[in-house]
Amino acid sequence: MFYNSSMKYFMKNNFRHFNAKTTLDAAQEYCNQLKMGNSMLISLAGAMSTGEIGITLSKMIEKDKVHAICCTGANLEEEIFYLIAKKSYKVIKNWRNLTLQEESDLAEKNLNRVTDTCIPETAINILKNIILNYWIKADKNKKSYAPYEYIYQIIESGILNKYYDGNEKESWVIAACKKKIPIFTPGWEDSTLGNIFIANNILGNISNLSIVKSGLHQMKDLIKWYVLTTKNKNIGFFQIGGGIAGDYAISAVPLIKQDLGWDVPLWSYFCQISDSTTSYGSYSGAFPSEKITWGKIGMKTPQYIIESDASIVAPLIFSYILNI
Repeated sequence: MFYNSSMKYFMKNNFRHFNAKTTLDAAQEYCNQLKMGNSMLISLAGAMSTGEIGITLSKMIEKDKVHAICCTGANLEEEIFYLIAKKSYKVIKNWRNLTLQEESDLAEKNLNRVTDTCIPETAINILKNIILNYWIKADKNKKSYAPYEYIYQIIESGILNKYYDGNEKESWVIAACKKKIPIFTPGWEDSTLGNIFIANNILGNISNLSIVKSGLHQMKDLIKWYVLTTKNKNIGFFQIGGGIAGDYAISAVPLIKQDLGWDVPLWSYFCQISDSTTSYGSYSGAFPSEKITWGKIGMKTPQYIIESDASIVAPLIFSYILNI
């Protein structure tokens, strides 16, 4: 398989300068963090699930090299969309040169484009019809769950099995479900399922919006997880992309230390892969050192920023780590 020992050899012998060296250094320090017994949280922005990050991330979770995920609602749902309708996806070879008419043609065919890949509406409808029953049941029983907990319930029920079109061993959500690791999804309403949920509330199918935990409720869960986990170990932070997935999770530490006044360790490691222009005044493109002033990391925290395409770099780093 592509994450065998030759990957580590290749990176050590070729990644000697510039972004390549930072990539190698970040991978090596990730390994060091694990060897010290520390945990790791990974944040997922962008469309990494549709980009099949699950091929390597699922192995990382399976091998206990990831202990929590913070991602957009889109990444959570798109991992399931791909799993149940892979063969119906359409890959666009000339996606940079599509005309407005070609874009319109895709829309008429119910193909939702994400860069070079189109998500078929059939995938969305399958999950929509299933999860709606879980929302209605929670509404009736006055229960409240985080978005990922609904997905875990569906996976564990086996109801999705007959729809599997992709390799479930390459699904990071399936791996996370088996390991029971938390998946925090701030701003979940900014997702397809979030939109569908609101629509069903307006239509009267769901009466209580609180049956899905908001970002505020999930932040409390994140705080609880961080405090409990850091009683015996530290936690590192590996950020893919920028946006709310990264900013939300990393802010847990200053919240605990400054607003609650509790004594917890800072994040013990920080790495971000992003193609955002590095600059002060930018959330996604801020230098890691700026996080020191916000009480997120310290002067001695190993910190790396890799200015590159995460769909290329993340699998390389994960492949390196899987060779420990």
